[in-house]
Amino acid sequence: MTTPNNEHEDRFWAVAAPLLDLPGISRSTMMGLPCLRVNTKFFGSFDPKTGDLLVKLPERRVDELVDDRVAHAFAPAGRRFRQWAAIAPDREDEWESLLGEALEFVASDQ
Repeated sequence: MTTPNNEHEDRFWAVAAPLLDLPGISRSTMMGLPCLRVNTKFFGSFDPKTGDLLVKLPERRVDELVDDRVAHAFAPAGRRFRQWAAIAPDREDEWESLLGEALEFVASDQ
């Protein structure tokens, strides 16, 4: 039986699939969550508990997304990760562009 969050995780991997063909991109885990890396750096993940896409972006961009209500702060256990935005499943239409933005951000910092 597929749960709603499993469906969102399937969507995460469907959005991620073309990126996995790029050099240096791989599947991994981060804090037990499925994620994507470029070389050794994390840039995208999925939270099975909430169904959220997690992306690493500059802190200013995360704040902008939160202010615009596109995302909310990623704060597992109450501690905010300043460079990580959580994008809810009802915003799946924005996942692809934000995942690409995260890849570009992290890859430029190599």
